[in-house]
Amino acid sequence: MSFTGEVNAVYRSSDTPPELEGPKTTSRFLATGALTDGHFGLFQWDMAPQAGGPGAHYHKTFSESFYVLDGTVRLYDGERWVNAVKGDFLYVPENGIHAFRNDTDEPASMLILFAPGAPREKYFLESAEIALSGRQLTPEERTEFLARHDQYMV
Repeated sequence: MSFTGEVNAVYRSSDTPPELEGPKTTSRFLATGALTDGHFGLFQWDMAPQAGGPGAHYHKTFSESFYVLDGTVRLYDGERWVNAVKGDFLYVPENGIHAFRNDTDEPASMLILFAPGAPREKYFLESAEIALSGRQLTPEERTEFLARHDQYMV
């Protein structure tokens, strides 16, 4: 029996510009769910000093994993906050409460893996657009926006 492969790999150079650049965070959408045929999504999330981060939340339809590349990232596992440093990892199954933030005076960087490959880039891009425009969502609009992106605040 003989096996053959396909020429279908996708290369992304380290000098590819980030898809999202904000005053406090920069994100590189390394592999979107669309690219991986819905198997996973992988983003690099770079945070400026004192960038903060989202409050405690959960997702119903995908898991999320965090791998710290540099600096100190505060990770919340649903029970406690930890100061995660280079090489530390947090896996959050579906419905798992979690959060992350950079509260330090130094930049921090991490990889975020979503599985299956939810279109999280739409959430981050739309969030940035709302913030940059200065638009304030009503409580009803905020609830709808978050639910549309499978993000439920605790």
